[in-house]
Amino acid sequence: MADGIANGPQARRPGGRNARVRERILGATAELVARDGIAGFRYDEVAELAGVHRTSVYRNWPDREELVAEALIQYAEDLATIADTGDLRHDLVDYLVAIAGGLGTPFGRALELALQPTHENPAVRETVARILEQRGAALRRRVDLAVRQGELPPVDSVFLGEMLSGPVHLVVNRGLRPFTRVDAERIVDVVLAGIRAVPPAPRPPA
Repeated sequence: MADGIANGPQARRPGGRNARVRERILGATAELVARDGIAGFRYDEVAELAGVHRTSVYRNWPDREELVAEALIQYAEDLATIADTGDLRHDLVDYLVAIAGGLGTPFGRALELALQPTHENPAVRETVARILEQRGAALRRRVDLAVRQGELPPVDSVFLGEMLSGPVHLVVNRGLRPFTRVDAERIVDVVLAGIRAVPPAPRPPA
């Protein structure tokens, strides 16, 4: 099977053709892992979905677990961002809507599968840990800024993130109804109200 890429001047740029082939293989891998799980997909199917020869897959990723790990990290950037518009509620609502949207993509489903406790491959576990750390760090920076600006009392940003994202995963993974912006607004309002209502922990005696 041919790689199916045009042979014009643009395709002959150094690194351009190979970069596009790799991008297509990584995208196909994320989609197939989302559909079949990490143990279920085959290189032949990756090559067919990506529109490349299977040797292109083997040559770049002789270890299929490394292919899965790179596919996950390649598509993780959108899950690790949270805006700073100056309006904490708005930013958190957008964040939850983005998480819900990401969970519905092949990458998001692949990530969820990789999080299953039965998955034991070290490369994939390390990749998932990196992705979660990136997302947690982005939220932590936004929450810390809100604390410094007096929008929130001092709060454990990890705990806050779990309280916010947990219901999103529940609604999306159940698949009984779409997750809406109204859902995100209700979650954010309840969590922020609870955080603001809890009295600060007493300081230990000197």
